[in-house]
Amino acid sequence: MLVVDYLAANTPVLLTFAGLLGLAVGSFLNVVIHRLPKMMEREWRSQCAELLDTETPPEQQQPFNLVVPRSRCPNCDHQITALENIPVLSYSVLRGRCSDCGWRIPLRYPVIELLTGLLSVLVVWQFGLTIGAAGALLLTWALVALSVIDFDTQYLPDSITLPFLWLGLAFNVAGIYTTTQESVIGAIAGYLVLWIVYQLFRLVTGKEGMGYGDFKLLALFGAWLGWTAVPLVVLLSSLVGAVIGIALIVLRGHDKNIPIPFGPYLAIAGWVALMWGDWLLDAYLGVSGLK
Repeated sequence: MLVVDYLAANTPVLLTFAGLLGLAVGSFLNVVIHRLPKMMEREWRSQCAELLDTETPPEQQQPFNLVVPRSRCPNCDHQITALENIPVLSYSVLRGRCSDCGWRIPLRYPVIELLTGLLSVLVVWQFGLTIGAAGALLLTWALVALSVIDFDTQYLPDSITLPFLWLGLAFNVAGIYTTTQESVIGAIAGYLVLWIVYQLFRLVTGKEGMGYGDFKLLALFGAWLGWTAVPLVVLLSSLVGAVIGIALIVLRGHDKNIPIPFGPYLAIAGWVALMWGDWLLDAYLGVSGLK
């Protein structure tokens, strides 16, 4: 209790703690981002082998989860020690290379750690030392993992999305972010909005414009923020997607026929709505003359 009181009374210390916590969580998120899609694919292969009544390959029978096996260099199989796994610092000391074989470690690892640390500081700065901040931190960390996984693989794992949808409903039983009624309606509306768009797009073009994971992600934001936030998230995600999509095509020559995952844009929009949604709505209503 004394520690909580001290942190509440000392904002710089609180924000520093939030940043350090975010760096540590970011290191774990790197593991989640790397391993969770592989775990999903192993599970699918195992299910296929069971349906086809064939033997699962030996390499698929070895334990593989977020804890086991220990992290290793993908080039030389050197086991990463605890001192080599300190967020950002280890990367700097090792100059971005494996200590054993000199293989270059991707820059994305410290970038994800730094991003998670920065976002954690912003969340605590916005919400203070509250239950709302705790929930917002959990959601922020989940969104980082979902965004990068979707960008890499075009998967939005149900093992993250669905528990966080239920967690949003649970927080709002106590009215942390919105009322229970708005939360439930928001979850329903979030799913149906993109489902209807998906069905209309498929009807007109004969193609699938997005995946079911996107429906569940918008339902998640509806559960956390209420139904009134759903239009804002859709609008913001469309704007973010348009800007980034055009930038990819113009600056990097991205093939327009190659699909760009929508999950990261939804995640960015939902996080912005979580942090500043009320302010954005008030500003819009004020500019439009509706307020």
